[in-house]
Amino acid sequence: METRDELLKELTVIEKWENGQSDLWIWDRLGRLPFKILDKITPQFIHNKVGKLLEEVGNYIQTGGSYLIKEDKLFDKIEKETGKPINQIADIQEIPLNAMNKISEELTGQRKKFATIQGASTGIGGIFTLAIDVPALMGISLKTLQEIAIIHGYDPNEKSERIFIIKCLQFSSADIVGKRAILNELSSYYQQGSGSGEMMSQLQGWREVVYTYRDQFGWKKLFQMVPIAGMIFGAFTNRSMINDLAETGIMLYRKRRILERLESEVGQS
Repeated sequence: METRDELLKELTVIEKWENGQSDLWIWDRLGRLPFKILDKITPQFIHNKVGKLLEEVGNYIQTGGSYLIKEDKLFDKIEKETGKPINQIADIQEIPLNAMNKISEELTGQRKKFATIQGASTGIGGIFTLAIDVPALMGISLKTLQEIAIIHGYDPNEKSERIFIIKCLQFSSADIVGKRAILNELSSYYQQGSGSGEMMSQLQGWREVVYTYRDQFGWKKLFQMVPIAGMIFGAFTNRSMINDLAETGIMLYRKRRILERLESEVGQS
C-alpha cells in the first residue's frame, strides 16, 4: 500500500490535471459552433435515435439496463496482474494504485481500438450509418467507465455509482463552465462521502448528458457524413472521444480512491 506522502503526490498530479481542464482546445471550441446548423440538416430518423438514447440512459441510471458489464473476465485480469484472489469488487479496493492504473490503461487501449473500428465502419455510409454510430459510441463509453470503476474497487451495480459514471461522461463532453460546475459538485461529494451523497442521489439534468454528448460531435462528425471519406474522420473522432473519456474516468476514480485511503489513514491514527 502507498505511503501518505505517495498518496498526496498522486493527488497533486490529479489536481493539476483538473486545473488544466479549464483550457478547452480550439478544436473543441470550434466543434460546438456549427451544431445548430448540423441539427437543422439532420434527418428526423437520427433525432429519433437520440430520443431513444435518452430513454436508454435513463434506464441505465435506474437499473443498469443492457449496459451493465460482466465482471468475471475483469476479475481474472486483475487477479493475474496482482497475484491476489479476486472474488468480489470489495477485494479490489486494496490493490496498489499503480496496478489499477496499468490495468485501466490496457483496457482503455482495447476500447479505443474497438471504437476506432466502429467509427470507420459506420463512416462508410455517411449520414445514414451515423445514426448507428452515436448509440454504439455511447455503449462503448458506458462500458469503458464501468470497467474503470470496477478496477478502482467501485460497483456499477449500485445506482449511486452509475450516477457517478454519468457525471464522468458529462464531464468529458462539457464546455469550460460545465467542467468547472461538475468539479465543484464532485469536490462537495468527496468531502461528504458516498454515504450522504446529495449529488449522487439526485442527478439534475441528466438528459443534458445525451445532448452535450451529441453536441460534442460538432463539425468533427459533419465530415463523417460524407460517404467513404467519413471512415477516416469517424475512426479518428471515436478514438479521440474514448481516449478523453477514459482519461476522465481514470483521474476521477483515482482521486476518489486516494481520498478514501487518506481518510482511512486519519481514522486509524
